[in-house]
Amino acid sequence: MAFLYPEFNKDGIKKICSASGKNRDMLMDICVVRMSAGTRRRFVRADKEICILLTEGEVVLSCGSVKERAFRTDVFADLPVCMHACKGCTVSVSAITDCEVIYVATENERVFPAKFYSKEDVIRSVSCEGLWENTAVRDVNTLFDYSNAPYSNLVVGEVLARQGRWWSYLPHYHPQPEVYYYKLPTPEGFGACFIGEEAHTIKDGSAGCFPGGKTHVQVTAPGYPMYCCWIIRHLDGDPWDKTRIVDARFRHWEE
Repeated sequence: MAFLYPEFNKDGIKKICSASGKNRDMLMDICVVRMSAGTRRRFVRADKEICILLTEGEVVLSCGSVKERAFRTDVFADLPVCMHACKGCTVSVSAITDCEVIYVATENERVFPAKFYSKEDVIRSVSCEGLWENTAVRDVNTLFDYSNAPYSNLVVGEVLARQGRWWSYLPHYHPQPEVYYYKLPTPEGFGACFIGEEAHTIKDGSAGCFPGGKTHVQVTAPGYPMYCCWIIRHLDGDPWDKTRIVDARFRHWEE
């Protein structure tokens, strides 16, 4: 397991994990990429599917015949959009304004059509509403998972945690590895992440890498709502299908 405070390099790239290097047990390549207005980047992997998720700015996302213009004020004000493509397909990002995207790639031999997930495609839900005096309520926005993209080896979504709330609660785990990337509305904002028995301070731009079998639960400070992009890697023969195994010490809350 690892909790990270990565920084952007001179090329505007913040690396979180690599399937062949840093945090390789996540089985994914994940980085955050900042681009200046008027620039363009192309992403392609011969043996890996790719997802490009927009966090802020205005861009044109294209892959083959699929081409969409998208705008997002920021992660707190707007719903997400992304482009999802199979191995060997080039995803192009043209920055109309300064922008930021999250890049995800993982091995997948399946071939499938490129798809742009618009704000209208987002699967929206509210979790834990009405429980524990709403101290664990959160908004969950899923772009794709096993239910609508069973050909993918990825699950990609976002959480918006309301200020002063716990989330990803009850403490739970699943066999599949998961990565969280956090954003807070101001630099002094903070929270805490508990991985198993270890506690870590969440700051704007930090990340958590959670191996299968480790519980992970978060809380954010009053005054500071928290954003999290959550990315799960299916295991061969064992996809994440809303899998949630609650820590035995807390199962009485489910009864």
